[in-house]
Amino acid sequence: MNQKPVIPFLVLAAFILASVAVINSEPVNQYMATIKNNEDVIETRSRQNQALEQKVKEMAEKQFVPPDNARIDPVWKAIPGYNGKEVDIEATLRNLRGKRDVSEEDLVYRQISPSVQLEDLEPSPVYRGNPHKPMVSFMINVAWGNEYIPEILEILDRYQVKTTFFLEGKWLKKNPELGRQIAEAGHEIGNHAYSHPDMSRLSSEKITGEIVQTNKVIEEVLEVKPTLFAPPSGDYNQRVVVIADRLGMKTILWTLDTIDWKKPDPQQILNRLSPKLDHGSLILMHPTSSSTRALPSLIEAAEKKGLIPGTVSDVLSPERMDVVE
Repeated sequence: MNQKPVIPFLVLAAFILASVAVINSEPVNQYMATIKNNEDVIETRSRQNQALEQKVKEMAEKQFVPPDNARIDPVWKAIPGYNGKEVDIEATLRNLRGKRDVSEEDLVYRQISPSVQLEDLEPSPVYRGNPHKPMVSFMINVAWGNEYIPEILEILDRYQVKTTFFLEGKWLKKNPELGRQIAEAGHEIGNHAYSHPDMSRLSSEKITGEIVQTNKVIEEVLEVKPTLFAPPSGDYNQRVVVIADRLGMKTILWTLDTIDWKKPDPQQILNRLSPKLDHGSLILMHPTSSSTRALPSLIEAAEKKGLIPGTVSDVLSPERMDVVE
């Protein structure tokens, strides 16, 4: 009669008893508890992340601002577009790592370009920037008034303002050093024709010559290529605008006029213009005593309204002022 193997059975029994003892040991129990706690923490964090992502999406929906397309206005002619903004959800969530809640300060934005830009419009003069952009420009047309330019540059530097000087070609040819001072101070340079004519009375050939000749002088003396053209005395017709456009230049007029050639008291300029300073305003001035003395107060009046003085190109740009990417 065959006997059952006793030794293998005893080995198996001993192994089972040892395993049970190990499983019931304190270190193993602690290890299993740690795993369970980690699983609970991961599950909790997952729920928190889902809740955080949902909150960010809800805030993003409320913070969305659509872009404003460039358009032709019956009064103001070409109005530049203005970028919209939306919350970059992925960038915001990356910014929130380690946080359990989100506030508006945590949101990361990106800009949305308009589908219609200023360059997409038919050739048309520009009198102002977009009415949603909190910027203004104190644009200075220069064909005379040399004695006031150094003081104007000092004032702009003191207030840390960059603006646009539209230079007459003939003036720049006679005053290259003053022109260089303006450019070296970091101001934008525009074209103000060569000999200050009434542009609308010129032939197409002479219109082209006035603009091209001035651009040539500016490029030779200042080594910059202008993209903005301010017709002398604001005199233009559609032919002038179209020719400037073909030469790669926007025709720039103004929203507000200091009328400084009449030599008004600086306070009079301030009283008349300050209430009208608004988003996108282009303010015309010349290097005169009146505008020079009024300039500091005008800059301060604009800033009190939350308007940032800058170049004409800055005002016309669709870039938002409240989104840093």
